[in-house]
Amino acid sequence: MVKAKQIMEKPVWLKYTKDEVKAIIIKLAKQGLTAEKIGLTLRDQYGVPNVSLYGIKIKKVLEAEGKFEEPTNLNLKKKLDAIIGHYKKNKQDKKAERSLIITKAKLKKRDDYSKKKFDK
Repeated sequence: MVKAKQIMEKPVWLKYTKDEVKAIIIKLAKQGLTAEKIGLTLRDQYGVPNVSLYGIKIKKVLEAEGKFEEPTNLNLKKKLDAIIGHYKKNKQDKKAERSLIITKAKLKKRDDYSKKKFDK
């Protein structure tokens, strides 16, 4: 049995307008936060329980500003940087060398997939 998506009404105590929430999202993105962290910050510091109450999505706002980066790619890049740093200090570490190769391959696959998916 499929449940219909319930549309939540904006609570009375919520003081921000749709444009103000978009401005906050853009401001937080300029500080270098990811979409996930922006959602948590909005919840914890601004008291916005869910951005969908305003009929918007954080990802769509960031894409319109050109500041959205796929979280999987971002995490793989961070992991790759850490492995490269370790491998430069420890050339004898064969497990790190193998991990470096595998992580580069994963990142390339994700980049190719993103290009193919979003270039249509």
